[in-house]
Amino acid sequence: MKMISSAKMHKAEGSLKRLQPYRATVEEIINNLLCSDATFTSPLTTPRAVSHITIVILGSDDGLCGAYNVNLSKVLVEKVRALHQEHGDKVAINIVAVGSKMFKAVSAIKHKDGFTVSAAEGVDSKSSGDAVKAFEASLESEFVSGNTDLVYLLYMNYQSAARQRPAFDPILPLSQEMFKKSAEAKDIVKPYLFEPDAHTIFETVIPMYLLALVQEVFVENQASEQAARVMAMQSAHDNAKKLLDQLRLEYNKLRQQSITTELLDIVGGQVRD
Repeated sequence: MKMISSAKMHKAEGSLKRLQPYRATVEEIINNLLCSDATFTSPLTTPRAVSHITIVILGSDDGLCGAYNVNLSKVLVEKVRALHQEHGDKVAINIVAVGSKMFKAVSAIKHKDGFTVSAAEGVDSKSSGDAVKAFEASLESEFVSGNTDLVYLLYMNYQSAARQRPAFDPILPLSQEMFKKSAEAKDIVKPYLFEPDAHTIFETVIPMYLLALVQEVFVENQASEQAARVMAMQSAHDNAKKLLDQLRLEYNKLRQQSITTELLDIVGGQVRD
């Protein structure tokens, strides 16, 4: 199990490395657009009064990954409490759980007054490609239609095989300030000629950036899940080895005690003779 999980983790790592340059390129285009003199607006970047919040929490469909889902569900409770403090107790919060094990973990949380739980439709923790694209499109549609006012992603940020940290990122509405800060951080902004016009390009690349962001989070979740499973399998192996050593020691003690008893019986019989 450890070797299989390790192979899957490395595969997810490779996918993550292939996705990051694409997202970085799209972000660079947005940065250059924001550095131009034109003004840009998009339904995906327009904030509004908050009455409904959607939190997508990514977990696993399979077990044997330790406390992976439980730890994320604990973070979820803290974030829901913080959102209620920020936006008021009347704000409606819907939790969309990706992964059957995560859905069970979130549904089992006690005192969950203040938020509802639903399973993600058409997607699971192993999904990629078209399934993730359709799921992202549904989130985008919910936001644009006004059914939800804020969308967050809660997942395990994959940093290394031994280090994963919970991440709680807002994805809708996309903040133009975030791109502006990123653009200001660059020393050189490459010149662009925009065709047909900058505004049309902006409206096109914003959904592309959002899709790349969601795809990257799904891959990070897959890598983090397999890393957690590797650690869980290693811990199980170490515990089994420790238990085996303890049993072997106990067996040797009993065996030595039995031999000693037999020797004492032999010596005692010879003395009586």
